Amino acid sequence: MKRILIALVCVVLLLVLVGCSSRHYVSSYKATLFVHSNRANSSYMRFSGFDGKMVFKMKSSGNDTLSCSAKLESGSATLYYDDNGTKTPILSIHGGEEVSTKVFSLKAGKVYVIVETDGKCSNGAFTFDIEK
Repeated sequence: MKRILIALVCVVLLLVLVGCSSRHYVSSYKATLFVHSNRANSSYMRFSGFDGKMVFKMKSSGNDTLSCSAKLESGSATLYYDDNGTKTPILSIHGGEEVSTKVFSLKAGKVYVIVETDGKCSNGAFTFDIEK
């Protein structure tokens, strides 16, 4: 009985530690005619309609540059990145705009790129590339 109790306590502690140590962003959205790709150094999303949050997990080898381009027919969205545990805004885009920007000197490791809309957006395209 004592062994079972010790094993149970160990399993619970392991689950708590795993749950607390993993800081991940989660995608949550409604979309129509939605196409997306997520690779280590290049990601994109294109859609007819999108409402919510899309998260891309990419990888930097250190001191890389994140290039972002966005086009949106209607609605508005904000793009963020996180390469050090802090969610940092990259740019905001509104209907009828086409914008691009770069983020320099990424830290080595995981890079999260997050697209969040302020309601429903239509006919958009977002592209992200990590380059030396």
